[in-house]
Amino acid sequence: MKQVTLYCDGSSLGNPGAGGWCGILCFKDKQKILSGGEPYTTNNRMELLAVIESLKALKEPCVVDLYSDSKYVCDGINSWLKNWVAKDFKNVKNVDLWQSYLQVSSLHSVTAHWVKGHAGHPQNELCDSLAKQAAKDVMAKDEAVRF
Repeated sequence: MKQVTLYCDGSSLGNPGAGGWCGILCFKDKQKILSGGEPYTTNNRMELLAVIESLKALKEPCVVDLYSDSKYVCDGINSWLKNWVAKDFKNVKNVDLWQSYLQVSSLHSVTAHWVKGHAGHPQNELCDSLAKQAAKDVMAKDEAVRF
């Protein structure tokens, strides 16, 4: 399987509020940037959606090293998920997204690595910036519709 590095971040302007996400997929010397947003969401949903949408973009099974500043995402993937599944997601937030993650990640071998946010990691800084911009774009679009 191909070895892919994935950098992800999510943002919410207000929590809840307009949100954005970004994923950067890296394979050898190639890079693919994905981003999007939702008008009313939370930061944790955007963090997780960044992972899901990025994994969906992979065209074949891969070994994925995921880097995120979200302990929620990293701990969820590396530690909590098996127990959540065993307990049928009882009292778990964002069940819809965790179930989507399970579906899209089933083809891949994913290991999540936590990195400190705003600590100078270039790809994570870029993800942070693009996720915030996606949230601002969604908010501006939503405000234009309400006008």
